[in-house]
Amino acid sequence: MDEVFRAIDDPSRRLLLDRLFVDDGQTLTQLCAHLPGMTRFGVMSHLRVLEDARLVSTRKVGRYKHHYLNPVPIRLVHDRWITKYTEAIAARVAGIKRTTEGARTMDKPDHVYRAFIAAPIEDVWRAITDGEMTRQYYYGTSVRSSWEVGAEIAYDAADGSVVATGEVLAFDPPHRLEHTFLARWDPELEKEGPVREVWVLAQTNGITTLSVELWGMDPASKTYAEFSGGNAYIVSALKTLLETGKPMVAA
Repeated sequence: MDEVFRAIDDPSRRLLLDRLFVDDGQTLTQLCAHLPGMTRFGVMSHLRVLEDARLVSTRKVGRYKHHYLNPVPIRLVHDRWITKYTEAIAARVAGIKRTTEGARTMDKPDHVYRAFIAAPIEDVWRAITDGEMTRQYYYGTSVRSSWEVGAEIAYDAADGSVVATGEVLAFDPPHRLEHTFLARWDPELEKEGPVREVWVLAQTNGITTLSVELWGMDPASKTYAEFSGGNAYIVSALKTLLETGKPMVAA
């Protein structure tokens, strides 16, 4: 957490985070426009600090690298200290609820969540695909599927009701899971239709990098508002479970 506090101790870096909060997935050129008095190299240096603190994640599409605000480190700070004082302050970042203008292209995700988990990649994969594991961090729901491409994926609540359904689009253990996701717990969300969710895992020196990409969300939709905050909690809760062996206690 020291890296997080050092990273946000600079007004230029805070401005970059604010700009990503408003319009996520910007390129370096777009971010440079927000700091006209700074060189391109200077902006790149600030972005490296934010990436090192895991406050910003990136995804390259063609020749361009897109930058995304990563809420997980802020959420972990929130869960450790801020919750008992005020939810509203932390929610500015952890909620990731945006009001953007203009069309969003489909050549990049609407948002990318990234977490660095001190656990083997096989354990992280199992936590994503095993119903007994998901019950401990995924809002008490159990995932079930045959995990074949084209098969149904569903999340069941403890009372047996189906909370969400989808279709498996890609299954490459333990590196990639792609599926659609249709919320069933709210008629308004169900009416807005499914989104596409991509889980990407990689391992380096015993640390697993987990990226969760969300595609096909209208920034003005209720789905975008709920999934932004909800997925941040899910990813941080998964990380807590695997690293401590205990479920994260909700505020």
